[in-house]
Formats: sequence, C-alpha cells, structure tokens
Amino acid sequence: MASEPAAKVMRVPRTERGRRTQRAILDAAAAEFGEKGFHESSIVSITIRAGVALGSFYTYFESKEALFKALVQDMSERVRDHVAPVLASAPRPGVEAEGAALHAFLDFARGHKEIYRIIDEAEFVAPESWRAHYLNTAARILERLQAAHARGELSAEPSEVHAWAVMGMNVFLGLRFGVMDGDADLAEVAATANALLKGGLS
Repeated sequence: MASEPAAKVMRVPRTERGRRTQRAILDAAAAEFGEKGFHESSIVSITIRAGVALGSFYTYFESKEALFKALVQDMSERVRDHVAPVLASAPRPGVEAEGAALHAFLDFARGHKEIYRIIDEAEFVAPESWRAHYLNTAARILERLQAAHARGELSAEPSEVHAWAVMGMNVFLGLRFGVMDGDADLAEVAATANALLKGGLS
C-alpha cells in the first residue's frame, strides 16, 4: 500500500524559506505532540514553539489533524532516509545488512523518542497514516529479504510474515533500548538480534 500523498496532508512550499518554515512547524509539532499528545496540543502552542506566525501555519496545513497526518508521514520517511544510506554502504547485503539497518533505527529512536507516542496515537487520530507507516515499512523489509533470497543468501523463502516479524522485533528493541534505556550498547543489541535473525532465515 502506498503512503498517503503529501499533497493531501500538507502543501508543498515553493521557496527555500517556505521549506524551512514548514520544517520548523513539523519539528515543533513532533516535540509538542510527543510531550503532550494530540488532544492537549494546540496550533498556537506549536507555532510559538516553531517561532512562526499563526498565519504561516495555515499556509502549509489546513488543520491540526492535517499537521498530525503530515507528521506521521514525515517521521516514517525520516526513518527510511536515516536507514537507507546505512543499507547502501553495508559491506554485505542480506541478513547482515538487516543488522546494520536495525542499528541505524535504534540510533534514530534514541534521538527521536517522540516517534513512539506519535505513531501509537496515530492509530486513533490518523488511522490511514498509521496503517501506511507499518505497511510501507514491512514492504521495504520484505523487498530486502526477497532480494537476499534471490541471491541465494537465505534458505527460507521470505514472506510477509517474516517481514512483519522482523519489523516487530525492531520496533520493540527500539522501545526498550532506544527509548527506555539510553545507555545500552546499540551495536551489541543489533548484533544479538541479527544473530537470531540469521539463525532463523539463513
């Protein structure tokens, strides 16, 4: 399932200044929703945090709900963009690369702990965006596993169940060692989880 088009949830800025303003609003919304939740946050508090005029908000977003949907999509894309270069530079593809991807995600989760509250709340505030986030993430994992199988690196033929199992492991490891524990050795966590994955699929 493709993610919800950006045009439906936020207007695309035409200038670099507009992109900076929109980015400031999205970053402020992440902090505000992450701290207070959707219902206790307000457009006014978000614009104050972003340091932009109230009128600027409506230049890019139709409502608080539209902003929240855009934020869920934005955070999902930021996770993807954070992990992609790590996958591209991984010395070995396949399951080994999944360990590198997990390490990158754990690092992102530690630096953006608000993602857990926002994605969880999206199930009720923006269910289509919430669903798209997980479906798209699982689809990317499945595509990587299928490519590894095609190269002969995996004995088991990957299915959607495998992809969701990997994603579920990553999500809860991020919660435990990215959000709850700020001192855990993320490389060690990723290596342990990757060993489990290799034992199951290789």
